[in-house]
Amino acid sequence: MNTKHRVFFQNAKKMKAIKSGSIDLVVTSPPYPMIEMWDDIFKNRNPKVKTAFKEGNGNAVFELMHQGLDAVWDEVVRVLKNGGFACINIGDAVRTINGNFMLYPNHSRILTFLHKKGLSPLPAIIWRKQTNAPNKFMGSGVLPAGAYVTLEHEYILVLRKGGKREFGTEKFRAARQNSALFWEERNQWFSDVWMDLKGARQNQVDKNVRKRSGAFPFELSYRLINMYSVKGDTVLDPFLGTGTTMFSAMASCRNSAGIEIDKNFSEVIDAQFSSIVNFSNDHINERLRRHEAFVKERIQTKGPLKHTNHNYGFPVIMNQEKNLMFNPLKSAEKTGAGRFEIGYSEDPEIKNIQQQEYPVEKGKKNYQQLELKM
Repeated sequence: MNTKHRVFFQNAKKMKAIKSGSIDLVVTSPPYPMIEMWDDIFKNRNPKVKTAFKEGNGNAVFELMHQGLDAVWDEVVRVLKNGGFACINIGDAVRTINGNFMLYPNHSRILTFLHKKGLSPLPAIIWRKQTNAPNKFMGSGVLPAGAYVTLEHEYILVLRKGGKREFGTEKFRAARQNSALFWEERNQWFSDVWMDLKGARQNQVDKNVRKRSGAFPFELSYRLINMYSVKGDTVLDPFLGTGTTMFSAMASCRNSAGIEIDKNFSEVIDAQFSSIVNFSNDHINERLRRHEAFVKERIQTKGPLKHTNHNYGFPVIMNQEKNLMFNPLKSAEKTGAGRFEIGYSEDPEIKNIQQQEYPVEKGKKNYQQLELKM
């Protein structure tokens, strides 16, 4: 089993290399309008933004910046398959322009635009970002009307093109079952508030490139890919940056395509690609360790579980988890400029395991449980 991944260094406003209706899932985070670190990007692409800044017209700046993103969203709608999803990480902005401090609702502007283009908004995720700031407000003092609520969260917008995705063939149904989540992961990941994700560290990224990157953490894109696609699907990120979405797709046995306008990110992507096999397999093993810990606690508090996973032999809560399996990465090859291919094992191949028996419900045979050594 192999997956293929391609990076196109071009403007995402015209994704000519991506065929219409060829993408199963979009996971991305665009430059945030009204956030100072991205001002120059918007100014350089549209001189009217610079003029609006000089005039002190914050509302005009906000709208002009979003108009610069609208062409990309048009392309996202075009390339998505019917039943495909778009997951967009975006934060609102607070800023003082011409003496007026206010919130600029980026998430609302993008959601409204894509809704008008025919995508169906689904419940969004609030990513409550961890902060060490001692003061939970903006402004001065403790007098009424002198401070503002601190903005400590971002949004992950979730939209679908067309109706509910169909899995009409045996092949697609099998891929879906094989791509299942653990029950306890489902409960955590499909919550509408995520509080356990830290922002991405970019110490390994050149400081000049880092200024143009707002990379989200690997776990964010990894979750979304596993929540809204199945193995063998194709994932697109039109603002690829340091390549986090592509690496998450590699770790999840999905194909991917990335669009990035800045060729300076090429070296960063290549450098991180060199460690993708070990990194991904460590991440897979960590998911199995967490399930192992969950199973032990669940059995101790509520008794034996009803179902057994066919691939690993360990207990699971739901019948739908029976065919769940992770494909460890075997090989990672750069096949050309911006081209990568990943090879996977068809067997679980868990490292450092030992057999352990678990109690089962009365009347059922016992079975062997794979226990990962911590």
